[in-house]
Amino acid sequence: MTVINPSSISGITSITMPSGDGNVLTIHTNDGVERFRIDSSGNVKVGSACTISQDGDVFFTGVCTATTLTGAASGLTGALPAISGANLTNLPAANLTGALPAISGANLTGIAATDNVRTGILDVAGVSTFRNTMNVGAAVTISESGIEASGIGITVASINGSSTGSKNLIINGAMNVAQRDDGTGALTTANGLLCDRWKFQQGNVDENATQSHIDVTSSDTGPYQEGFRKALRIQNGNQTSGAGAADYQELYQYIEGDQVLTSGWDYKNSNSKLTISMWVKSSVAQTFAGFLYTTSNGSSVHYMYDYVIGNGTSNLTANTWTKVKHTLPGNSNLVVTAGTGYGLGFGIYPFQGTDYTTSRSASNAWASWTTSNKVPDMTTTWYTTNDATLDITGVQLEVGDEATPYKHKHIAEEHMMCKRYFQKLAGYADHYMFGLARAESNTARTGINIPVPMRTAPTVACNGHRTFKDGYNSESTDTPAIYASSEWVSESNMYTIDFGGHNLAHNNMYALMSKTTSKNALTLDAEL
Repeated sequence: MTVINPSSISGITSITMPSGDGNVLTIHTNDGVERFRIDSSGNVKVGSACTISQDGDVFFTGVCTATTLTGAASGLTGALPAISGANLTNLPAANLTGALPAISGANLTGIAATDNVRTGILDVAGVSTFRNTMNVGAAVTISESGIEASGIGITVASINGSSTGSKNLIINGAMNVAQRDDGTGALTTANGLLCDRWKFQQGNVDENATQSHIDVTSSDTGPYQEGFRKALRIQNGNQTSGAGAADYQELYQYIEGDQVLTSGWDYKNSNSKLTISMWVKSSVAQTFAGFLYTTSNGSSVHYMYDYVIGNGTSNLTANTWTKVKHTLPGNSNLVVTAGTGYGLGFGIYPFQGTDYTTSRSASNAWASWTTSNKVPDMTTTWYTTNDATLDITGVQLEVGDEATPYKHKHIAEEHMMCKRYFQKLAGYADHYMFGLARAESNTARTGINIPVPMRTAPTVACNGHRTFKDGYNSESTDTPAIYASSEWVSESNMYTIDFGGHNLAHNNMYALMSKTTSKNALTLDAEL
């Protein structure tokens, strides 16, 4: 090999290498280490880490640093060395193709938390933060200790497939309890309750509609699959004179003020919602009307909405169970008074005549209530169809904007809730022993234990009672009454009741018993 000192060469513009083994140009430093080589094939080698071939390929065994990469890149194969995120700039999306291999977060260096990803932490601006906890916005935190929500609550379709718990403002929405049923399963009087808490009233009709407590069977697709086994049926009478302007029928339930106020519904706030859900079926396909109503401090406000028998929208189908769902907002004009009195009314209208619709407001909105602004314009077909039926069950009124699965209660719990408003002491003829009574003049006064304290001092009904002292003494059909109802204690389950109309010696003790042709020896009614 010939060694040339570059400092002694001038004027040379070309160097041609000899043939054979000498056809290689190398450049060494004075320590004898080769720094640069051009071989006979035109390949250029720089040190031991970089080779440039004559067809344009560049091979690196070390680190490649480039200020700018331009043009399309293809044929990039083999394992990539560590890449600093700080140096990946201005990379067009079109030039990054194909599947990326798995990337370890430990190898993603140089990326700050504000750039959305860093080792062990995932921060996505405006969405969530994941470390040991996950935040959804500012209202929800999910951690290993549970879920915290500062909004109106957490709504899920199902929790472990269960529908336990209770947030339903409606009592006996599944129509399971019918304490007033005399065994016939029907109520033929014009007004009254068959299923507990559900009042039905009508006026100016040619023939009264009747109520029936009916079974839900496996053929009732929808409610049966959701666990409902009873329904309330309204059967229309024969309205021979047609749909009169003053005719009306309505089914409703009143809710106590305290129950509304403790439900979690911020009723004056339009962003706080109530959601109605129920199963309905009609023998006549048409649109019906529903309502919420409240009155207090001399003002009355109501909310009107429509629902359709069929698929709940516009497909009118007779004899088809329909799941009705409707969400409504609070309203600043609402007034709900605390206490055990009336707070909110919920109901449906089988029919209302034009006297109640002439100045109606828009559906799906709160409005001031007047007699002529009671309901939306109503279809008359159901009402003018003799013996038409309307069935209802699974009624739920809950706080929130989602209709969650119905919260079924144990029948014993449902009974206890209904007994707050109505109780009967069953016993035929002389078969119910009221107890010992002290004679207060000709009134037999006794204390009766009841299983559930009632909403207010109840109205007492009994169609006959007898007294005994050394044998039969006297009997009466006078209506009993709660003694000193103005001093009635709501928490007590002992009621003092006066049975008048007897022939008694003052302050003597008598045995007091029923004498009735009814199956109910005594009823106590504290219904709203």
